[in-house]
Amino acid sequence: MLTPCIGVCMLDPSGLCDGCYRTGDEIARWSRMSDAERAHVMDVVLPEREAART
Repeated sequence: MLTPCIGVCMLDPSGLCDGCYRTGDEIARWSRMSDAERAHVMDVVLPEREAART
């Protein structure tokens, strides 16, 4: 299963993981998401969050 996890599992004050930029809810639901949902998060959502942080 694809995952953006890089082993830096700590939520920042805004609720995003410092390593992969997922929310706690996304992390908890990850294994139950469809392949299409995970691909959307990895290809669209996470790059947008990462860009917003820089």
